[in-house]
Amino acid sequence: MDINFNKNEDYNKLLITDLRKRFAKVKLGGGQKRIDKHHAKGKMTARERIDYLLDKKKPCIEIATFAGDGMYEEHGGCPSGGVVIKIGYVSGKQCIVVANDATVKAGAWFPITGKKNLRAQEISIENRLPIIYLVDSAGVYLPMQDEIFPDKEHFGRIFRNNAVMSSMGITQIAAVMGSCVAGGAYLPIMSDEALIVDKTGSIFLAGSYLVKAAIGENIDNETLGGATTHCEISGVTDYKAKDDKDALDTIRRTMGRIGDFDKAGYNRTAPTRPIENEKDIYGILPKSRSDQYDMKEIIKRLVDDSEFDEYKKDYGKSIITCYARIDGWAVGIVANQRKVVKNKKGEMQFGGVIYSDSADKATRFIANCNQKKIPLVFLQDVTGFMVGSKSEHGGIIKDGAKMVNAVSNSVVPKFTIIIGNSYGAGNYAMCGKAYDPRLIVSWPSANLAVMSGTAAAKVLLQIEKASLLKKGEEITPEKEKELFNNIKERYDNQISPYYAASRIWTDGVIDPLDTRKWISLGVEAADHAPIEKPFNLGVIQV
Repeated sequence: MDINFNKNEDYNKLLITDLRKRFAKVKLGGGQKRIDKHHAKGKMTARERIDYLLDKKKPCIEIATFAGDGMYEEHGGCPSGGVVIKIGYVSGKQCIVVANDATVKAGAWFPITGKKNLRAQEISIENRLPIIYLVDSAGVYLPMQDEIFPDKEHFGRIFRNNAVMSSMGITQIAAVMGSCVAGGAYLPIMSDEALIVDKTGSIFLAGSYLVKAAIGENIDNETLGGATTHCEISGVTDYKAKDDKDALDTIRRTMGRIGDFDKAGYNRTAPTRPIENEKDIYGILPKSRSDQYDMKEIIKRLVDDSEFDEYKKDYGKSIITCYARIDGWAVGIVANQRKVVKNKKGEMQFGGVIYSDSADKATRFIANCNQKKIPLVFLQDVTGFMVGSKSEHGGIIKDGAKMVNAVSNSVVPKFTIIIGNSYGAGNYAMCGKAYDPRLIVSWPSANLAVMSGTAAAKVLLQIEKASLLKKGEEITPEKEKELFNNIKERYDNQISPYYAASRIWTDGVIDPLDTRKWISLGVEAADHAPIEKPFNLGVIQV
């Protein structure tokens, strides 16, 4: 190992330590005091409920852990978006579980809460994956109701999705384990089966205080909408549980009776680990986002037996296209090569840049994977498409458009891992969030933006200087340096993987060593949903 490997390893391991510290903080939800109060009521927390429900010896992944990170500070924050979502197994059946975290503002819905819940339903719909709701919420967070209530992708879309999912035959089970009020009361009742926990669960369109104000009726919440009321009088719920564990045990038994699903038929053999040491990733991945490295060495540490068959190996070398297996699943990998390479004419090509020949190769490879029904994995470390007169005259826009077309119209499931840079149109061509990857995650080393912090700061600095000079201000070298540093710091914060994760532009920030698990669980989920339409590129300029 050389000195650079050791420096890279130390740096990337520090990023992993930071990731774990951030996760430990998020896991506390609204804080230990609120967790203690929750326990005092005889209730489990959202994470405790999910952990109890999921099969213990099966893998699971958490979606949008860092949703809301650094947002809504003026309202006290919204850790993890006030809701916990995991993909795992219940009684051997893969499913997605959504649990309100009542330690965060009593489980009230912030705008990011709605976005996160919609993401869970999107995953369920795309993959025909059973979904379980563990409800414990005070409803919409009223100080921000205008940002969560009326629009198409707001609170009401949840119930519209409930109805659509039901018509699609997607299993939905809901357990009311705390408050379930106002419009939120429709969610469990629009599910296939609904449970309610005695004495702690309640469902009503309006609570006792609002009933008193609206119609003058005096009634307590338990009589108004408790378990006895809804299981014995209204018939709104189907099962009464004595406590949280009893409700979760009932769900486990219900899931255990569900029949098998129609499979998409993605190819899988017995899984094997990579032969190369997976932890070497920390040393291979450079500290600086502008440094070069060989992406093939990363791929060797992600795929079974460290083996892959490279498609068009000696053509379009700034993108690697290859067939491999990840945890037994056959996949097609599209990855940005991050070292300087020579093209077929002997010309040098920069690492991380998409050239015309690379875009052409990727387009053909994506079409082949669709033809063979092989899921696609995109490994992003891309600065964008090549610019300049030579590229423009060579038709880079046309070739880039072909690649974007292929990604857009792909019918096999796509999975995106943002390893390093994810800039500009490169993000799009390499299956960014706008191109419907089934799952998209980043490593702690990732940067997501229109361009790098340094490049953007230089552009913004020129604009700032011009504005100040117009006002007659003198720009000294010291002043210029201060302006540059302030702009870059502001911009660097926005390109952080945590900034993206907080807004659910990605499904999370993960340890590189968890990449295989995410892809494997993602392909397994996708296998629930047979492909329903043929691959068609539409109109493209050849």
